Amino acid sequence: MVYSVKRGVILLEQINIHQAKTNLSALVEQAARGEPFIIAKAGKPMVTVIPYIPPHKQRRVGFLKGQILVPDDFDHMGEKEITLMFEGTT
Repeated sequence: MVYSVKRGVILLEQINIHQAKTNLSALVEQAARGEPFIIAKAGKPMVTVIPYIPPHKQRRVGFLKGQILVPDDFDHMGEKEITLMFEGTT
């Protein structure tokens, strides 16, 4: 891994496109390990290769609808016991 720092900016390793074609498998493994790099053509940076980070799985809202019963007094269940624990009175 070749990083250089210039004026507080991290400069990534730059690889020419011919080297990238020749060593693609090894370079993909390098990026997957968290070592990004730049592919350049004729010395001009073209792309930055970084590791893939999968998106967070989306939660399915309402997938248990109709399968769970919530009592009408749900908001007040155990109210007296909780008040007693915190305040010592009911």
